[in-house]
Amino acid sequence: MKNPRHVLITGGSSGIGEALALHYAAQGLRLTLSGRNRARLDAVAAQCRELGSEVATEVIDVCDRAAMAQWIAEVDAAVPLDLVIANAGVGGSEPGAVDRAENTDFVFAANVHGVFNTLHPAIDVMTPRGRGQLAIISSIAGYLGLPAAPAYSASKVAVRAYGEALRGALHAEGLEVNVVCPGYVVSRMTADARRKRKLPFLWTADKAARVIAQGLARNKARIAFPWPLVWAVRLLQALPASWSFAITKNVRNKHHEARSLWSSSH
Repeated sequence: MKNPRHVLITGGSSGIGEALALHYAAQGLRLTLSGRNRARLDAVAAQCRELGSEVATEVIDVCDRAAMAQWIAEVDAAVPLDLVIANAGVGGSEPGAVDRAENTDFVFAANVHGVFNTLHPAIDVMTPRGRGQLAIISSIAGYLGLPAAPAYSASKVAVRAYGEALRGALHAEGLEVNVVCPGYVVSRMTADARRKRKLPFLWTADKAARVIAQGLARNKARIAFPWPLVWAVRLLQALPASWSFAITKNVRNKHHEARSLWSSSH
């Protein structure tokens, strides 16, 4: 969608969410931002207001389906939503941990159900109008299961596939659906990993936000970057499973250090 007038972003207090908020902030545009940290969220909102936007904020848990439905309905009733970006989520397991029941539930609650809890109420309010745009932040990790983070990879595969299916399902309703698959992006969560080693194809959050916004304006089905990393993962997909497994298992330790880079928000 070109020139949305009301944009809602979950996970808007840091990382790509913050960068997207600042990218869209402009005179006459309304931003609605959610996050988990009040101080960081207020700081982002203040910057956006300086750029001319009207900003509303909410500290809310995306895992709370009822609260999210009520919040989005109220936000839309005040000013109809044009673009909703389901960005909030969490990274994989801690270094050395094993993705088992508790961690898997935690990751899926935020990365899968949190996305559903954002999309579904937005669909409910947009469908009667026959217009609106929904953007889902997945990850390049959503292309291929990573041995270092099974739950995280699976959660990002799930929302990528769901978004791609929704794009076709909602086309007749007049809604646009886009899936975003970022690679390594500078954020608060990646600070430790960046101190330890140079990370390949590392993008700033500002650059990522520009590319995402450009892709959304053109209604691209999938917005994935950077292209060398995208094609590397696609090549792994095309290889025999035994070959790709041999390659990915050898980068397990590196991924543990950089795991939070695959998380694109928060």
